[in-house]
Amino acid sequence: MQVFSERELVLDYDNTFIFNNKADSANTYKKAYGYCPGIGITGKHVVYAENRNGNSDVRTLQDQTVSRMFDLLEQHHIKIKAFRADSGSCLYEVIKLANERANRFYIKARMNAALARAISQIESWEKIESLEETMYRGEIKYTPFVKTHRELKKAEPLQTYRLVVTKTKRKDRQVNLFTNEAYIYSAIITNDWDMSNDNIVFFYNQRGTVEKEFDVLKNDFGWNHVPFSKLEQNTVFLLFTAMCRNLYQYIITGFSKTYKNLKANFRIKKFIFRFICIPAKWIKTARQYKLKIYGNIHFKT
Repeated sequence: MQVFSERELVLDYDNTFIFNNKADSANTYKKAYGYCPGIGITGKHVVYAENRNGNSDVRTLQDQTVSRMFDLLEQHHIKIKAFRADSGSCLYEVIKLANERANRFYIKARMNAALARAISQIESWEKIESLEETMYRGEIKYTPFVKTHRELKKAEPLQTYRLVVTKTKRKDRQVNLFTNEAYIYSAIITNDWDMSNDNIVFFYNQRGTVEKEFDVLKNDFGWNHVPFSKLEQNTVFLLFTAMCRNLYQYIITGFSKTYKNLKANFRIKKFIFRFICIPAKWIKTARQYKLKIYGNIHFKT
């Protein structure tokens, strides 16, 4: 389907919750039973899916999941230019893997005392005004996981990364203990030293489309209604329906280039009613039966 024909592939990783009452589903930290699979997506195509039990939160053994994902891609000679993930992937081993296996990575940082102290050392802030609010953006060199590195007794030296921080004023005016400012902070850890701060934030925010893909998988391709009673069998179901999602995206993209009433972003329900379930009638004229299709549809009969 020429998904990997592009030279610069962006891989997004995220976990999603599939709530159910199957025999082996476990209680999640969201106080509901289900699974918590880890998913790798490039563009609108699912390239990796690994099912996890509900009592495995997004951070537990995530480095092993991400490592298997990179291994599988490398076996098929697929090179990743950029890796993006949310704060659930802000882990020592995951960032180390992303730094080694992808050209660039962009991971949202988790707020803690060390990060707050680093933010307090930023001297230059760029003011960014919008219709809704005023933001300030700055950057600093940051070495994360100093304590974790010391506890694990790693021999290799710690890496220093780039920290891009955006801050907005808090409505309750509560002052941060470390920064002495009443702001809400959003920070991105990256090894990209070339792009501007604004471009890094814009590029990272594009991973929000992953949530839309989860919505499509759950509501259009049955992930919200896994049919079997065991995790292993439901994993096979997730994999097959993810393949169907990829095939559907290929089909709708191709058809939309020929038929004007179709668009590449149509959900499957809209595609069915625009292309498959259409009103038609057999009409006998001049001793011949002809199929009359109603509507402004460019079909040949």
